[in-house]
Amino acid sequence: MRADLQGLLIAKGELRRLTGVGLNDVFIPPTWKKFSKELGQTLLLLLLLAASCVILSLSFRPYFLYLVGAHSIAGLTLLIADIQKVAFSIRSRGLIRLFEDVVRYNSIIHSLDINDQIEDAGNPSAQLQNRDRVIEALTLTRSDLIRALKTERILRENQQFISQNPELFANNLESLAALQVSDRASEYGRLLNEAMQVAVGVREEMKKMQQ
Repeated sequence: MRADLQGLLIAKGELRRLTGVGLNDVFIPPTWKKFSKELGQTLLLLLLLAASCVILSLSFRPYFLYLVGAHSIAGLTLLIADIQKVAFSIRSRGLIRLFEDVVRYNSIIHSLDINDQIEDAGNPSAQLQNRDRVIEALTLTRSDLIRALKTERILRENQQFISQNPELFANNLESLAALQVSDRASEYGRLLNEAMQVAVGVREEMKKMQQ
């Protein structure tokens, strides 16, 4: 991946640092189908733990109470972790939508990286026209995403919003819109349009957070 793209990616570690939450700490998307699937897997693990407890208890009778206690703690830990994950996902739908925007944003960068690799492999026809403007659009979108993620954390960790800073909600949507092109069928136009859609999603989340 070229250096200018590496600096644009929002890695999982950076995402956790910005929000205090990892991608694996929530359900994406937070749907009941996703919840039930996860809880189903947990119940299966609990059944396996119960079977293990029975087998080991029969084999090591002197340690019966210890084995039951250890397996019970393990089972409760799994169940509580899942319940907490479901509850947090339900409460944090705004954060999850921002996570989805980050995933879409990173996919645009990976798409551009693949195009670069094809070009570097000796296919000059794959060269993206106005690549620098696409990079500019992605830079603006990244700035908006980072700002939105930071703002969401402030609001989440401080239920009563203490002070409203106008600059906190400023974003680069207008600048990004100025970069759009009419030829959306081109690769350049497609990438800019996708970046614009991510930025629009971020703007909507920012508006919701201000309400």
